[in-house]
Amino acid sequence: MKNFFSLVKETLTESNPLLKFELFQTLFENFSENQLDFLSLELPEIFEKPSFHQICQIVKPYEVKQRKNLHEDEGKIALLHAIAHIEYSAIDLALDACYRFQDLPEQFYKDWLEVASDEIRHFKMISTLLEKYGVKYGDIPVHQGLFEASMKSLTLVQRMAFIPRYMEANGLDSNQAMIKKLKSIPKTKEIIEVLEVILEEEIAHVQKGDRWYKYGCMQIENFSCNYFDIVNKIYPDSFKTNKSLNVEARKKAGFSDEEILKLQEF
Repeated sequence: MKNFFSLVKETLTESNPLLKFELFQTLFENFSENQLDFLSLELPEIFEKPSFHQICQIVKPYEVKQRKNLHEDEGKIALLHAIAHIEYSAIDLALDACYRFQDLPEQFYKDWLEVASDEIRHFKMISTLLEKYGVKYGDIPVHQGLFEASMKSLTLVQRMAFIPRYMEANGLDSNQAMIKKLKSIPKTKEIIEVLEVILEEEIAHVQKGDRWYKYGCMQIENFSCNYFDIVNKIYPDSFKTNKSLNVEARKKAGFSDEEILKLQEF
């Protein structure tokens, strides 16, 4: 039998999107058909570069092109490329969770393979919209903030707290706000429709992160599982005032009333 973690690593580190997606399809099929073993073969590698470093020019966050005017094609292209990059990064984040956290219940790997499958579909949807403007993923410089965050959250509790419950949950807020903004801008119907699909499905992703965050907390004896402390230890001062908190989506995803109240107080 082939090894699950070896196949995940091969898929995760593949830089060619088409080949990555083919490898993932084979991985997912083998997993679904119980054709893999789950023997831990090595200590998970701490990667120095993201898989997209060969297809994208990586710059500092402040150097990334801003989407200043969404009424113009240039602004729409910048927005779509930024979303495509988030979705592509999210594919690798889901795969990295499968690779990095071994000896967990099989449901954990099923959950994150399902997330990776969703993110691949989201990426393809956005790529189709980009193609209508004659642009493909990698044509615009990107930053590697999500990758860096993943390499700073190397325990199960840290990763689930920071990536799904912080980064993706913030996406629930910003996606809702962007949809609202786009509704006042002509020729954005297709973009809105895709963002609405992504928003609905990302709730389930955060929900899965919430479940495994709580699972990880329960495995550590005498551990004070304070979400805000965990996130701030990875990136100090992470929580800032958010006037567009998507309360309904966050509650569906597992955030408590107490957590939401505290988020609203920042």
